[in-house]
Amino acid sequence: MRTLTRVILFLLSLPLTLLMNAQASDWNDFLGPQRNGKSEEEIDIAPWGKTGPPVVWHQQIGTSYGAPTVANGRLFIFARHGDMARLTCLESMSGNERWRFEYPTGYEDMYGYNNGPRCCPVIDEDRVYIFGAEGMLHCVRVSDGEALWEVDTMAKFHVVQNFFGVASAPAIEGELLIVQMGGSPPGSPKDIWGSNGRPDPNGSGIVAFNKYTGEVVYQIADELASYASPVLTTIDNRRWGFAFLRGGLVGFEPASGEIDFHYPWRHPKIESVNGSSPVIAEDHVFISESYGIGSSVLKVHPGGYKVVWKDRAMRRNKSLALHWNTAIHHEGYLYACSGQHPNGAELRCVALKTGKVMWSHRVDERASLLWVNDYFIYLGEYGRLMLLKCTPEKLEIISQVPSLRDKNGRQLVKYPAWAAPVLAEGYLYIRGKDRLVCFDLRSRTE
Repeated sequence: MRTLTRVILFLLSLPLTLLMNAQASDWNDFLGPQRNGKSEEEIDIAPWGKTGPPVVWHQQIGTSYGAPTVANGRLFIFARHGDMARLTCLESMSGNERWRFEYPTGYEDMYGYNNGPRCCPVIDEDRVYIFGAEGMLHCVRVSDGEALWEVDTMAKFHVVQNFFGVASAPAIEGELLIVQMGGSPPGSPKDIWGSNGRPDPNGSGIVAFNKYTGEVVYQIADELASYASPVLTTIDNRRWGFAFLRGGLVGFEPASGEIDFHYPWRHPKIESVNGSSPVIAEDHVFISESYGIGSSVLKVHPGGYKVVWKDRAMRRNKSLALHWNTAIHHEGYLYACSGQHPNGAELRCVALKTGKVMWSHRVDERASLLWVNDYFIYLGEYGRLMLLKCTPEKLEIISQVPSLRDKNGRQLVKYPAWAAPVLAEGYLYIRGKDRLVCFDLRSRTE
């Protein structure tokens, strides 16, 4: 009782703005609280030295492609350790473990990529949700890691294994957990090759679960799942959901599941994938892929859409061709790394409403971006870290570290660094192949 009283008195002694900022600075979801790769923190970032921003802590982690998420001083990382998929809760500022939750997994990637999870944990108040590469969906309690419910989605919806397993992070909407599913009828081939790339759908492209119980509330869309994650937003006082599924973009009303439109957007070859999440700017929606048809922007309205522009399928040069990274929209322009392969990949600025390429900068690696306080933080797949100033007129490199290393010269962030950077309370979290690193991004005067 005395401990609880001390905690309450301490919280009451803090300025209200500090309490609000602590909540606003959480990074509790895929690509941040708004799923747009942008942080609302107003931190004063000093240029980095040759070794990058100061390292606070780092530790070896399991196999995964997913980024960590952070809320209320706790960091959650989902990875594979041997034959177990493990959610680990750490103290975000020290890296000390608080608890772990794990379950057995036998997932094997069809293309020989790593067999760990692809999705980041999604935190919602006292619950955290994880979606494994093999399709196990779990809800776990934040305080102690106790499992609250689980669904074997592969078994329940007869999901035909896709090339790279499950890689779309679930999204919270009110009391719903909205998940890309893409199931098929019972008796369908076990993987996408067995169905020649075209397994039959069963109306479960998108499934909404009750987030407290795991019960199905609705399922919609005759589509298969992609590797992009759904995005929820408000446009003209109406809630919208956008899911860039295997065959194209679905716009829907998230509370009811009523579909407004389906916009076909996928290269016809079997191996093509949609992996970049939709980007929303007022009533405009941007989507992109890197297998041959490029990008498009729609202007949406209840019940439909208007195509603002789209890349020409036969044209070699596309405005943007995004593989697994998602573009960041800022003041009418899109910033992203364009290219299916490392060789020839370019960092670009593109006008949202016209598709005009304002500038390109060759980087020869695929990369992710994070925006904060008018800076862009760039993470290349080989571990290069850059601090950038980007405007429609030019790209300015403020700081650059080709390879992040510890004091003994050991490389900290190794290929493939495919998870986007995470920022919470002035600390930058980056994961590479087998290690999670926490940097202090704040200037020394803060």
